[in-house]
Amino acid sequence: MTDDLKKMYKTIMDDNFPPNLEISFVDNNKRQTLFYEKVTWKIDNIEKGLRYGENPGQEAALYKMINGNLLLGETQTIAPGRYLTSDIELLQSGKHPGKTNLTDADNALNILRYFTDRPMAVIVKHNNPCGAAVSDSLENAYAKAYMADRVAAFGGCIAVNKAVDKATAEAVSSQYAEVLVAPDFEEGVIDILAKKKNLRVIRINNINSLHTFVGSRVVEFKSLIDGGIISQWSYLPTARSKEDLKPAETEYKGEKYKTKREPSDKEYEDLLFGWLVESGITSNSVIYVKDLATVGIGTGEQDRVGVAQIARDKAYRKLGDRYAFEKSGISYNDMEDSEEKKEIDAIVLKERGGLVGAAMVSDAFFPFRDGIDVGIKEGVSCVIQPGGSTNDYQSIEACNESDVAMVFTGQRSFKH
Repeated sequence: MTDDLKKMYKTIMDDNFPPNLEISFVDNNKRQTLFYEKVTWKIDNIEKGLRYGENPGQEAALYKMINGNLLLGETQTIAPGRYLTSDIELLQSGKHPGKTNLTDADNALNILRYFTDRPMAVIVKHNNPCGAAVSDSLENAYAKAYMADRVAAFGGCIAVNKAVDKATAEAVSSQYAEVLVAPDFEEGVIDILAKKKNLRVIRINNINSLHTFVGSRVVEFKSLIDGGIISQWSYLPTARSKEDLKPAETEYKGEKYKTKREPSDKEYEDLLFGWLVESGITSNSVIYVKDLATVGIGTGEQDRVGVAQIARDKAYRKLGDRYAFEKSGISYNDMEDSEEKKEIDAIVLKERGGLVGAAMVSDAFFPFRDGIDVGIKEGVSCVIQPGGSTNDYQSIEACNESDVAMVFTGQRSFKH
């Protein structure tokens, strides 16, 4: 059975998807059609598109839009020819990429587009970021993103917004990753990355123009079990600057409630960073951010207090693993019970998982104060959320009791 599974993952599937695809929207006599062309790559003399879909046994194809411009109301699709993930340049690949490799890369770029000035690294696993960080150098940004959740980063997709230098390449090649996406690679870097034969090294020149994709929409399609399709415009966060955020305030039973403290400039940086990273995370989600790096990421939960707790618990576990790795070069789970392990536990507990002074980010409003209390108890100093709950006054009271600043975005950030 094990050998059969291994063979299954190594199999390159044929796919029967046609070379072209057209999707038309028809309103009376008006027809708007989007034209697509299938993408393939030649690797080891095999011309093939996607290796397989989400799982072996699922045929899949990647299409890039080559013509057409859908206009609905005042919103229109991104113009054809501005390619990113749908037209990648494979510089190194021991095997054809699969669907998840490209959807992970695409979601990484979805986040990266809001951060173009300073070096940033995003590591995505199963279409959710497990680490994201901005720093003064690409090497430091990658190190912060990797150490945010070193365990989950195993086999992930790394995307960066600057040309990969040798120091960053050495760091990447010392780990196991499936994909590395960058706008370019400095001289000698590909030789370093060649140590990892099956690492898909992808260059996308348009990453240098990622800022031009801010505000651009695509039409998304979700197929239903009965063959039906839901179409929608892609999500765009409208709160992208300090001026777009509003101090939390509401009125309840004739009484006005407002947070007493405004965030500091540093807190605003973390709040905005977290909110924009949040746009690439599966809902329900709550994340914690500190010093422009993720500390704990909770994703895909059904209740908000539960996901706040999951993100908190992950922050504790990941910080413990980071200290174990930095001290002994092994994971926390592989450490034997010892004084050294007890010391790590004590430090993590004292630092509350690195959450003291962190920003708490929620993709939708807190229906009750119990969710926000989870972060406040750990020492978060500021909160960002859409607002709009009948019980916003409870969250405001919770923040004021602990001198925590809170701002509203006025926009939900669900992603399913």
